[in-house]
Amino acid sequence: MRIDAIEVLVSYLNSLADVPEGLVIGDLTQHVTGETAIYLEHMGGFRVVRDRLDRVDVEYGVYALDRKEAVDLALLVREKLLERLPNTVVGGALVLDVDEIDSPKYDPDESSREHVYCGQVAVFFTES
Repeated sequence: MRIDAIEVLVSYLNSLADVPEGLVIGDLTQHVTGETAIYLEHMGGFRVVRDRLDRVDVEYGVYALDRKEAVDLALLVREKLLERLPNTVVGGALVLDVDEIDSPKYDPDESSREHVYCGQVAVFFTES
């Protein structure tokens, strides 16, 4: 299976009406200090179930100058990934389940002085 899980998740989050447009980015290379951003980072994973299912661990993080905005967006992303993404087809992937590894925690960026909330999920998917 050759599906980029980050591309799938960015596409999914960008398709949601209640996730502000333009905030979801695949990595921090597109992030401008001072601009609110939701980033996704691949943290590992493995093939399972006779090589027909992938598990990918993804960290999501929200950078914002306003702490409340950061935590609110992190909790929104958490909700959309855990409660809405399972049983969805996105970008050629059928998402079977999503499991929480770590709930959003405060981890401010020392260099930019932005507020950051990060969480981590395991996404189980196969080709649709």
